[in-house]
Parts: sequence; structure tokens; C-alpha cells
Amino acid sequence: MTPWKVLKSETLLEHPWLTIREQAVALGNGNVIEAFHLVESPDWTGVLALTEDQEVILVEQYRHGYGRVSVELPAGVVDRGEEPLAAAKRELLEETGYVADAWQPLLSVCVEPSRNTNRAHFFFARGARRIQEPKLDPGEDLAVRLVSASALLEALDDQSVAHGVHVGAILMAVRRGWL
Repeated sequence: MTPWKVLKSETLLEHPWLTIREQAVALGNGNVIEAFHLVESPDWTGVLALTEDQEVILVEQYRHGYGRVSVELPAGVVDRGEEPLAAAKRELLEETGYVADAWQPLLSVCVEPSRNTNRAHFFFARGARRIQEPKLDPGEDLAVRLVSASALLEALDDQSVAHGVHVGAILMAVRRGWL
């Protein structure tokens, strides 16, 4: 397959967390899409963390696009110049108050490769322990929840965990025998 050729590009919206471009693109077969919308946003990271008692650390928060509370792995944006693992450790501490010493890469995926340019980087952490209260950003309102691995898998079945790439990370951990 041939990469598309950008014929024209106009920035419709530009903010620190989101840029939307409207592009005219020529496909490899010669067809042209006059108005293709490309969404640029930073990479982000997520953590599947097991406590010293073998419980999984989750967060619950309202997601406006979803219109309801979502159960998720702790996650957040990778800051400019920051490595994904460093961001994962920072997000786990900020959102939950937990730290862990043993970390392994779990999964790096395109969030939605048709229109979005960013990637999600997931890590698996063992032996997590709480060392402080969460320190949430002003735009965050979440609750920490500890569950067993079996309860986490039930949350996939009942769709309490609805974020698709989080589901993928959890299933990858199961596939590897880490849960």
C-alpha cells in the first residue's frame, strides 16, 4: 500500500492537547479525499498495577464523551520530552498515591489509527504500595478502587471497563500470564 499524499492542509483547531487538521489527500490508487480530518494529540500512558496483596489498582471517573462513569487503569498524557515509563510512574503516583518497584512494558498501540496520530503505552507494575494521598490535576475528579484479578476480568464481561485500549492492555496481561 502506498502512503497518502497530502495535497492541502489547513489547521482548524490548535490547542496544547489537541490539533485538528483538514486535509485534501490523494490515495495510492489515485482517488482524492477533499476533506479528511486528522486529529493530533500527545501520546499517553497507562498502568496495570498489582499491589503487594495482589489487587489491581483502578480509577473511576466520569467521561463526558461516554456520558457515564468509566472504570479504567490509571493513565495520563506523556509530557513533551518525557519517556512513557516515567509518565506511567508519575501518573500512578498522582492519580492513586501508589508507587511500584518492578515495571515491565505491556503494550504500545495506536489509539485510533484512522484519524488520530497518538499512541498509548501501557506498563505492568508489581508490588505497588500506597505512599501518599492522590494529587489530582484541577481537571481530574476520580476515585481509586482496588479489585482482585478475577473481579477485573468480570468488569470486562459486564463492560464496566469500556475503554477499548485499556481492555486490550488487560487482555495482553492475561495472555502473558501476569494476571
